[in-house]
Amino acid sequence: MGFRLPAAIRRASFSSSQTSSKVSNIPKGYLAVYVGEEMKRFVVPLSYLNQPSFQDLLSQAEEVFGYDHPMGGLTIPCREDVFLHITSRFNGL
Repeated sequence: MGFRLPAAIRRASFSSSQTSSKVSNIPKGYLAVYVGEEMKRFVVPLSYLNQPSFQDLLSQAEEVFGYDHPMGGLTIPCREDVFLHITSRFNGL
């Protein structure tokens, strides 16, 4: 079952050597998160932080990683398809 990537989310492949250049590629009003076993990088609007289901994902991240995220950014411990399903409902925010 595939989900369409919401227009507000941008996906990029990640390699650790690109970390510093990736930080500067985040538009104002967005944040980068890393999701799934492959740690895919998604750039999502800050407005997602107000959504209860996204806040649940952040709570899971806090439980698993505390404030020490191994990727240097916000790592969300869920499968990519689950993340896309949750955020697909935010389309238009």
